[in-house]
Amino acid sequence: QVQLEESGGGLVQAGGSLRLSCAASGRAFSNYAMAWFRQAPGKERDFVAATSRSAMMITYADSVKGRFTISRDNAKNTVYLQMNSLKPEDTAVYYCAAATIWGRQPSMYNYWGQGTQVTVSS
Repeated sequence: QVQLEESGGGLVQAGGSLRLSCAASGRAFSNYAMAWFRQAPGKERDFVAATSRSAMMITYADSVKGRFTISRDNAKNTVYLQMNSLKPEDTAVYYCAAATIWGRQPSMYNYWGQGTQVTVSS
């Protein structure tokens, strides 16, 4: 069992940066693969990035590769998403998720945070 809470969202101009955090509570945080998804109004929830339990495996959606970085600190029960060179099309609610095994499909994840809004202005 794990509970997730995102923070760090906000309004930023195109080209700027934000760092999202996902704080986890509950047992055995290090036993979970972690991921970030995002969802814009009227659109499906899309995969952004994921990290394995040990962070030895990291994968990104093509749309964010080279701009976003996912990381985790198991000692602090926290995962991060560093977002650089932000574009207006990055505007969405960003969600943190946890699962036994990482994947790109939302249905594979057992636990979700409530989301944090990221708005990128042009």
